[in-house]
Amino acid sequence: MPDRVALYLQDAHTLPEGIKYVQYAEARGFEAVWQAESRLVRDAIVPMAAFAAHTQTIKVGSGVINNWTRNVSLTAATFLTLDDLAQDRIICGLGAWWDPLAKNVGIERTKPLLAMREYVMVLRDLLAMKNVTFQGEFVNVTGIELDVVHGRREPRNVPIYIGATGPKMMALTGEIADGALLNYLVSPSYNVMAVEQLEAGAKQAGRRLEDIDRPQLVVCSVDQDRKKALDGARKLVTQYLGQQPHIMKASGVSQELLDEISQVLTWPATEEDIERAMALVPDDVVQMITASGTPQEVRAKVREYAQAGCTCPVLYPLGPDVKLMIDTFAGGYLQ
Repeated sequence: MPDRVALYLQDAHTLPEGIKYVQYAEARGFEAVWQAESRLVRDAIVPMAAFAAHTQTIKVGSGVINNWTRNVSLTAATFLTLDDLAQDRIICGLGAWWDPLAKNVGIERTKPLLAMREYVMVLRDLLAMKNVTFQGEFVNVTGIELDVVHGRREPRNVPIYIGATGPKMMALTGEIADGALLNYLVSPSYNVMAVEQLEAGAKQAGRRLEDIDRPQLVVCSVDQDRKKALDGARKLVTQYLGQQPHIMKASGVSQELLDEISQVLTWPATEEDIERAMALVPDDVVQMITASGTPQEVRAKVREYAQAGCTCPVLYPLGPDVKLMIDTFAGGYLQ
């Protein structure tokens, strides 16, 4: 079997460019493309439809949509529609979103574990073409179903993945989801905790760790010039140090560095703030939480994530040469 590898896209490229990169990745043996939806900039569904319509075999996943802003019935109908476009190639990736963005649009994310559990339970039943009544704290539906009149009425093969980060959400993922989309900008050592929690959750439901797929977002900045590659990743690393310190701390970034960055960088940050903060971030931190460097170095780093529990690296290309990154991994990375 070839090494599993996937592509991750956010909003750095136009949609026509993204389509071409996905087609190229498909031709080079990539198994999936995951489309981000995080900041208020580009939703995941429109690009997913575009990628699915212009490819034949590659899987297309949301990486990730949140469970707060879309009613679960709308999400079910959306993913049924995507499955109509690309049967058995669609993956539903869900996440618990993040503050301050959620709060700034009027959403209080209370009891995120319960909210996610209810959402996944109802979404799965709807995609199984069941008639669903569920009265929960966050999800309330009465006698609804995906009311297909023209077309396929059979249950849809749309696996549900959770983009979990913290240990409790990771354990819930092991219990109720088909897979965990592990986070990026973490060190390989972070995966040890993640796998332990996934396994604990899986056992709770009478499942095995092997039943839980574990693709992982990996920031990948590759260039024949090592310095260019590292500098290409430094900006994103710096932004996460300032905006997501809990993730950075879980990966072993020192509190001293986080404190330094927080004095310079807040959210939303200006370009000038980011530039000043970048000067504080050393090369070893960049390489600790990303796959950055020459082609040989990035393949070696991705092997570390695989050895720590990742089943399929989902590579987020930084830098102008996306095809170089795709080519770097098309021939495999585990050997």
